[in-house]
Amino acid sequence: MRGLRYGIVLWIAVLGAQQTPEQGVARFTSSTQLVVEMVSVTDKSGKPVEGLTAKDFIVTENGVAQTVSICEYQKLDNTPVAPPVTEAIKAQPGQIAPERPGDIRYRDRRLLVLYFESMPVADAFRSLDAAVKFIRTRMEPADLMAILRHDNGAVKVLNDFTRDRDRLEQTIQKIAADITGFNEDEITGDTGAAFGQDDSEFNLFNTNRQLAALQTASKMLGTLNEKKVLVYFASGLMLSGVDNQAQLAATINAALRANVSFYPVDARGLMALPPIGDASVASPGGLGMYNGGSAMAAIGNIQRSQDTLYALAADTGGKVLFDYNDLTRGIVQAQQAISSYYIIGYYTTNQTLDGKFRRIKIALNPETRPGLSAKLDYRQGYFAGKTFDKFTGSDKERQLEEALMLGDPITDLTIAMEVNYFQLNRAEYFVPVSVKIPGSELALARRGGADHTLIDFIGEVKEEYGNTVQNVRDKVDIKFTSETAAELAKHPIEYETGFTLLPGTYTIKLLARDAETGRIGTYLHTFTIPNLNKVTEQVPISSVVLSSQRVDLDDALFNAGKEKQRKAAEAVNPLIEGGQKLIPSVTRVFSKSREMYVYFQAYQQGPATVQPVIAYVTFYRGQAKAFETVPLKAAHAMSDKLNTMPIRFSIPLDKLQPGRYTCQVTVVDPSGERAAFWQAPVMVIP
Repeated sequence: MRGLRYGIVLWIAVLGAQQTPEQGVARFTSSTQLVVEMVSVTDKSGKPVEGLTAKDFIVTENGVAQTVSICEYQKLDNTPVAPPVTEAIKAQPGQIAPERPGDIRYRDRRLLVLYFESMPVADAFRSLDAAVKFIRTRMEPADLMAILRHDNGAVKVLNDFTRDRDRLEQTIQKIAADITGFNEDEITGDTGAAFGQDDSEFNLFNTNRQLAALQTASKMLGTLNEKKVLVYFASGLMLSGVDNQAQLAATINAALRANVSFYPVDARGLMALPPIGDASVASPGGLGMYNGGSAMAAIGNIQRSQDTLYALAADTGGKVLFDYNDLTRGIVQAQQAISSYYIIGYYTTNQTLDGKFRRIKIALNPETRPGLSAKLDYRQGYFAGKTFDKFTGSDKERQLEEALMLGDPITDLTIAMEVNYFQLNRAEYFVPVSVKIPGSELALARRGGADHTLIDFIGEVKEEYGNTVQNVRDKVDIKFTSETAAELAKHPIEYETGFTLLPGTYTIKLLARDAETGRIGTYLHTFTIPNLNKVTEQVPISSVVLSSQRVDLDDALFNAGKEKQRKAAEAVNPLIEGGQKLIPSVTRVFSKSREMYVYFQAYQQGPATVQPVIAYVTFYRGQAKAFETVPLKAAHAMSDKLNTMPIRFSIPLDKLQPGRYTCQVTVVDPSGERAAFWQAPVMVIP
């Protein structure tokens, strides 16, 4: 059975001939889905159980019995240390060569992948040293290794699977020679046109691109039949407010489909930070240095940067290595995870391509193996395939609705999104939602002599118990001039909508589809609207909007959608003033040649007379203060029961050097001896 290509879902077409008037030949077409499982079977002492056949396994899918058609045993040689090997198994730099009929080079082999993320130089060299140490001292005869690297948004295959130690070491030495620092001068800034910032901003903050690269690597490895483990070297991986949780799910599901387990290694090693920082940064100052706030913030950042790595490992059957200086141990963990196993394949009886999760259960047959007590380790299920081409108009509408309900998100398009909230009255909050899609990923359509880009949107907001409380369905047809059409390849398109919600925790899921190509992107985000009526110890404030753009309300790019919905949103949207709309940055990337706009609201719900508040904005680079605005005194409120006080800043960024900063907004109420703080990471580019 070695010539057969395995995969989680594999289409096999049987083609005969098709009846045509000219030829009189009949054509028959049929298809089926082959599902493949890697099953490790061990006895009570932990030793692999050999000699099992297809009749010895019972397989069910969603409770329906399946017929095992393929059963093959992979026996791995676990000799502690292998002799030096210089003979390569035909490695092909630049790609992972797929298995072809009759190809047996991966038989009885352990497939290990070393994947190096972009990271600080010190962490990178620590990872490379660990890899060299493993290659020299811990490689076993059954081991084949491939080396991948994520660089500038692309996954590069530096070495296909090989057991040639010299070749592997040379590849790692090349990586070491190529390591450079972050070149901020290569990033272009915001042009200030009707588009959003430059597409390059999507590569700076979004963990999505790192997760998407891992998804790409999983798909590459999915062309191989055997079980694979990917050792992921990274300096943490933090999902922040501008990141897409749907991409994390899509990456994990792609790995499950490809039979890839992630073994993340935190390249920072053991981190024991002094409570107020080490000598590499200036003293943070402020109250946080004395009450433990600074130390807790540092610990919290480290914890969040490790949570995503843990999720990648736990959900794909791998293990993660944290707070350990010998990074080689992470590779050894991955190596030891693959022992001898069976490849089991069956043709599923469920031919529906609905994209839903299907649960698999595998057990030993008590009739053929009576009295055999063994432990079975295998993947617990998979997501079925899904097709989205050749649809009619009604099919396309159903496609979006079904895609919204899928547990396996579609992430063909890159989406960034920002959710804010502003209090309308003592019960309700207006929640504006800003969406950004890279123009380079959209297709132009030629209609009526003009260029258009067509985007469909569908989404829903669910409260914490899973009930849908709001939804959106919109179709955007944006017409371009000859000048703006040329800019589409370099700048993203922004779209806005809004909801009215009560305080609580919500999850928003939004899908965007390029109506020309059918490609879909999904954004999933959990957010909380606090009950500001109960905030007494701090100054109640709304969310803070950072922007570098104000556009006219008549700009079609930002007003596409249903006219009635748009007018209703404009009536309560605080980001609209004087015929102009403030466009949230979403990815928080700003050019130093332009101004940054900061907008938020403070509320005083009790007193009849408004008490002035003082606000200012501070930029920190690391722990050091880089810039601070002149304090702004706000003493005027809107004529409402909340005493809403709009606070606006216009900040020139020309005094800041390009780089990453923490932007902090501070609001102080001197009369009530209260304050409020808000922080977010930003990037300043030339």
